[in-house]
Amino acid sequence: MLDKYKKFTFEKILIKIMCRFKYLFFLTCLFSLTLMAQQEDNIAFLSKFKLPGISIRAIEVTQENTLWFAGSQGRYGRVVNDKMEIDSISHEGRFPQFRSIASNGTFIYLLSIENPALLYKIDPTKPLGQYELVYQENDPKVFYDSLSFFDQNHGIAMGDPTDDCLSVIRTSDGGETWTKLSCEKLPKLVEGEAAFAASNSNIAVFKEKVWLVTGGTKARVFISENYGATWKVAETPLVQGGKMTGIFSVDFYDADNGVIMGGDWENKKNGKASKAISKDGGLTWNLVAENGLPGYISCVQFIPEEDAKKILAVSTEGVFYTEDKGASWKQISENGYYSLRLIDKNTAWVSTHEEIAKIKLNNL
Repeated sequence: MLDKYKKFTFEKILIKIMCRFKYLFFLTCLFSLTLMAQQEDNIAFLSKFKLPGISIRAIEVTQENTLWFAGSQGRYGRVVNDKMEIDSISHEGRFPQFRSIASNGTFIYLLSIENPALLYKIDPTKPLGQYELVYQENDPKVFYDSLSFFDQNHGIAMGDPTDDCLSVIRTSDGGETWTKLSCEKLPKLVEGEAAFAASNSNIAVFKEKVWLVTGGTKARVFISENYGATWKVAETPLVQGGKMTGIFSVDFYDADNGVIMGGDWENKKNGKASKAISKDGGLTWNLVAENGLPGYISCVQFIPEEDAKKILAVSTEGVFYTEDKGASWKQISENGYYSLRLIDKNTAWVSTHEEIAKIKLNNL
């Protein structure tokens, strides 16, 4: 009887110890989760969509509740009211790799990168799987990086050189037909100067103005004030001279206030000469937050309704935010993304390898 009592008492003590350890473990986990929540409290995920095997660098917000996207393996689709539809396009037995997407307010356009470059028109009122090829370019050097529309009629796309200038195609009839500019009408590139198809943000437009950005041996901004008919070029102080250095993304809040970001893809932590601001329409650029966060950035966007003060930027290194026109930055998430598009000042879509997410920006 005594042995049974001792055994029972020992088991009770052991259970109490185990429960106490479990309680301590629970408190530790709760504390860790609280810390994580504090670290990520500037971002709340409203929805996430997994796309196995697909890399998504091209996203376009067309309405408050609608996102279109395009990615690798010919895949494209849309998210409407948090429900995703996805389909694919093939051309002559191959799947094009999409890194550019744009809307003119009526139709959606998808542009592939490599030879042959393929530009498709999609009617969003019809089911997925219906599309029209409106432009094709065959050249061993062809590589398109970005696509955008000024308005319902005028659109522009840019890519790496096939000759001694950027590849620039334009439309003035709503995307029905596209024409490539001759190098006689564009500034010449230097050897090794090109662009990066990182996030479909090598182009920024405002009314009739357009800015195109380059990297590599030179990091420059090409400016047109008439839908791309005539051009001038501005030098920038961003890091340049290497294969993976230069400007990866550009955005303009209005005709005067712009931001360029990029850096060195092979040294992503380095914040030296990776970001600059313009206040004169892109003619001159001044470095900001020199040697500070962030380093490499693949996509940057002004936050609307904030007088060009607040900017959001993403890369595989995380999400970064400034509220003083780039003078100082803070990292608001360690989650890495390729591309970013703001719905409004509080909500955005982000994309990366195998994932699209809708996020809410808190306390910014």
